[in-house]
Amino acid sequence: MNNIETALTTIQNRLREVGDPKAIPFMAKYGITPEQTYGVKVPDLRTIAKDFHKNHELALALWEINNRETRILASMIDDPKQLTEEQMEAWAMEFDYWEICDQACMNLFEQHPLAWQKAVEWSDHANEGKKRAAFVLMARLAVSDKKAPDQKFQPFFPLITRESTDERNLVKKAVNWALRQVGKRNQALNQQAIQVAEEIAAINSKSARWIATDALRELKSEAVQRRLK
Repeated sequence: MNNIETALTTIQNRLREVGDPKAIPFMAKYGITPEQTYGVKVPDLRTIAKDFHKNHELALALWEINNRETRILASMIDDPKQLTEEQMEAWAMEFDYWEICDQACMNLFEQHPLAWQKAVEWSDHANEGKKRAAFVLMARLAVSDKKAPDQKFQPFFPLITRESTDERNLVKKAVNWALRQVGKRNQALNQQAIQVAEEIAAINSKSARWIATDALRELKSEAVQRRLK
């Protein structure tokens, strides 16, 4: 048994130990619907991941198992420096529920130099999970890339407007998230995001109206305005 096989066996044994099958129906209520899961909480997965940090080959092997926990762990332990564009494209095509998409984006994809490019490229993709990933990346970059100038976020606004009419749940919630996070970055982007949200509100689309109403409620809120000032 090689090191990867040994690590896989160790990880799966630990997943069985801390997993809670009773949690699976509760997860499903929130749209966490993988075909296979141990019912392990994300904080427990982070604890396990600490023992296998930055192991690219192990991450690839974990992803291939196609279990909720192994795929989230894959995103947590992979090495962003060894992440390839081909891997990003392949994994994104397999985002079939929101949690695995969001975890992969925030744990791994957002750290890659191509994150900004993929946020744009995937924004009109036919695949629902991959399209969600585009807007999750926009939201995450607004939070994590502290040094990015406002100009880098400008291309996101037309994409948010364009895709605001997508009625699919995974997409519209991510579009809303992206608009809110970019708009909470600073005062200038806040004002621009509010203007974009108001334009989206005028679109004859149920999805667009929901996105705009929800975003405006937060972007104009006293708490956000106070923090930005």
